[in-house]
Amino acid sequence: MPSLSNITLGRLAAAVLLLPLLCVNALAAEPAASEEVLARTVGARCVKCHGADPEDLSGDVDLRTFAGNQHQADAQLLRQVIEAIEFGAMPPEDEPPLEDALQLQLINELNTRLHNAVTREDALPHVPMRRMNRFQYNNAVMDLFDLKCVVFSLPERMMRDHSGYFQPQTGKMPGVVSVGSRPMGKSQLIEPRLAGVAVIPQDLRAEHGFDNRGDHLTLSPLLMQEFLKLGKSITESPDFVPKNVGIWKTFFAPPSPELDARQEARRRLKTFLTQAFRRPVEPEVLDRYANFVARQLDAEVPFPEAMKSAAAAAISSPKFLYLYDQKSDGDVSTSLDDFELASRLSFFLWGSIPDRKLLDLAAAGQLSSPEVLDQQIDRMLKDVRLKRFSDSFPTQWLQLERIISSVPDPERYPNFYFSRYRDSMHMMLEPLLIFETVLIENRPIRQLIDSDFTYRSRLLEDAYDTLASPDAAKRVKGGDVAVLKFERVPVTDRRNGGMITNAAVMTMTSGPQRTQPITRGAWIAAVIFNNPPKPPPADVPPLAEKPQEGEENLTLRERLALHRQRADCRGCHEQIDPLGFALENYSPIGTWRETYDNGRQVDVSGKLFGKHEFTNIIEFKDAILREETRFARALAGHLLSFSLARELVPSDQIALDTIVANASQDGFRLQTMLKQVMLSRPFLAKRNPADLNPPQLSQKVSP
Repeated sequence: MPSLSNITLGRLAAAVLLLPLLCVNALAAEPAASEEVLARTVGARCVKCHGADPEDLSGDVDLRTFAGNQHQADAQLLRQVIEAIEFGAMPPEDEPPLEDALQLQLINELNTRLHNAVTREDALPHVPMRRMNRFQYNNAVMDLFDLKCVVFSLPERMMRDHSGYFQPQTGKMPGVVSVGSRPMGKSQLIEPRLAGVAVIPQDLRAEHGFDNRGDHLTLSPLLMQEFLKLGKSITESPDFVPKNVGIWKTFFAPPSPELDARQEARRRLKTFLTQAFRRPVEPEVLDRYANFVARQLDAEVPFPEAMKSAAAAAISSPKFLYLYDQKSDGDVSTSLDDFELASRLSFFLWGSIPDRKLLDLAAAGQLSSPEVLDQQIDRMLKDVRLKRFSDSFPTQWLQLERIISSVPDPERYPNFYFSRYRDSMHMMLEPLLIFETVLIENRPIRQLIDSDFTYRSRLLEDAYDTLASPDAAKRVKGGDVAVLKFERVPVTDRRNGGMITNAAVMTMTSGPQRTQPITRGAWIAAVIFNNPPKPPPADVPPLAEKPQEGEENLTLRERLALHRQRADCRGCHEQIDPLGFALENYSPIGTWRETYDNGRQVDVSGKLFGKHEFTNIIEFKDAILREETRFARALAGHLLSFSLARELVPSDQIALDTIVANASQDGFRLQTMLKQVMLSRPFLAKRNPADLNPPQLSQKVSP
């Protein structure tokens, strides 16, 4: 079998259609696939490139273990081979395909070995200690003080709710919403916030990941100083006053004269620090804060100011800034304690610290009870703070930040620009509103691919129709740059609707003058199927925006065919090119086209995963929907990775099996997917032996 070098290594959350093997318990009921079939197939078709010459292994992949009918193959290698077969990368196009029955046998046997390997090893990975990212810090401070404003404006929060439409407890999105686009509309900075706050830098998103990844959220001495300044600037802000601080009366306000101020401060601090540090505060830590306030009061510092200083120290403390699990005994997986579970739930769904209800249940040892946990997940999914999940996960999952730097050629697409703004400030909101509707209304995730509704502003409706009506009169711009009104409309033409065919995705995956099928294909591979391709070789130049001399009459598909003749490029292109060319009817600004500028017909035909042929975008959507389980597994992988703030590993595949199997029983509804992620073993367990822990967190920030 030819090289696996073009298969993405270690894409551990990639979709694998397990067919009958949808959960671990099903393994025992399935008839075992023949190990001899696996050995014979690998020996006959794979080892010639992956083992015949140990000094020249294609892709550095050695499959002699399988050919020799041995059982101790590395879990990472097993996962890699499964992905290669499932995504149609192996065998490649110039080799005879595997028959369906044979492919099923191979996948079953490989999955059996993978499940046995990870079960035997109890290989649940360590979730690294990490600091809050900027988005989480902002939310946590708001919740801790019950602020009536934001701490600072967040460009990463791409959509603003100007009409209070996000009400998940109703289970229904309204027909008309008023929203704002922060990154593209400077007026979105005008929102209630604390003046004089020292803003910290925005956290970067991990490649094919999220901005909450533990291995990316380090804390340098310089950044630690910034957090110290930040905490102090918050409580010293001229806007940090009773009308903006919900806990002012219960925490900052002077106690009545008949009460001992020092004892009252200690009582208040115990409650405050327990919430700030997400577990009961240790007596020695409480003593440190209480003694500090007592010294301030002895020096005749007013009670509110003394408590402000203590609060500033608390929100600069490592115990507040860091998310971490308590160490466990030995090197085996153990269940989270209830306080750890409370934090894992709240930071996943609310991007913030647990509320009093979660902490009270944790203190009573009841939160991990299956019935109570189920009730709390339902409560959290109906809470308005779920908006923070919508403000963080879908934007990063869809990589929508890329549209901010999209600049179609003004001469070629003049109607894309109006005043000092771009149509993309409206475009970026459509997929986010679709996601929020699927979430709030608990719709099946297939609506993310092929929705029967969408949200459009007047400007966006006109933007979609621009090239369809080239002789149309002056465009209706409406001047909307601050508060944008979007109306829910039915999708009657399946060329529209869903995530993969909206103008935002089409624009951000195009260049200034032409579409970029490779970029679009890579986006679908990474986002929809959680199987991102490797970066191209450094010595491969990009395709020019304009055709070179002699290429003027070629289609883009023909030009790219000339561009990718290299053997080390062909494997990846065989996988991602059909995905990208399926979208070629959409121009660089997302409008529909039938021909290129040179008059040649757009050809979008292809084959998904080497088995689902399509000739137009509707057939392409149908092909994806025929692989609904694969898409569900990919989305589950994204959600699980986001919830755990780490990259997934082979042992997570067992959890993904169970998540997908359970969610399928409810038609893959989005809230059901979220709930199953939170009920999965990786979410509820930890492996945190002492030798993986940094030195015990100390109270380095003295009040």
